[in-house]
Amino acid sequence: MQTENKPGDQNRNIFARYWAWHKKRAAIAKEKEKQKTLPQKIWGWVAVIIEAVLIAMVVRMFIVEPVRVDGQSMCNTLQDGEIVLAMKTPYWTQNPQRNDVVICHYPGRVNEGGIGPINFSASFRLDFSTIFVKRVVGVPGDYLQISGGHLYVNGELVEDPENMGSVPADYPLIRLGEDEYFVIGDNRRNSHDSRYSDVGPISKKDIVGKVTRVILPLGNARAVK
Repeated sequence: MQTENKPGDQNRNIFARYWAWHKKRAAIAKEKEKQKTLPQKIWGWVAVIIEAVLIAMVVRMFIVEPVRVDGQSMCNTLQDGEIVLAMKTPYWTQNPQRNDVVICHYPGRVNEGGIGPINFSASFRLDFSTIFVKRVVGVPGDYLQISGGHLYVNGELVEDPENMGSVPADYPLIRLGEDEYFVIGDNRRNSHDSRYSDVGPISKKDIVGKVTRVILPLGNARAVK
């Protein structure tokens, strides 16, 4: 009498064959590992470390970068010494928006080693200059002015996060160009930013990423708005 194979039996047979194949592969790999010389094992470990470092570099370069807040210019939104996450993916497909908190470079600035930006193409460069954390208050096409310590964008008063007023107190009315962004620290009395002549409006290529969260210290972890 012929017995009928049930679907469950077929699944178990498939699993059994896969498990036997997997064990055979593992045994072969284990035997090959035993046959390796010490230099070969060392090189294998080095290769794993190099691969991990390269992956971390790519993630930091293109996707997300942790940044330490240095100074009081973004108080009380961000505190000196906090570690924030800056996402780089939002600006792959869209431009920075008004009110975004961003990490950025200032035009013409280099780091202490004197290394400036390295341009690989029109759309990609490595910039080793100092990173600043600021808030975007003006985007291309905006009319911007500071009068009596108050910031106006397109004729409307922009709220002062810390109610401190602006230093410098006045900034002449300007219209931002097609690739110009105006960035200011939330602590407007203690921030070196686009209001100063040695910085001025910055371009999109100077904006590295959007700050989304504080991650350290753990007790201060929060979303950034």
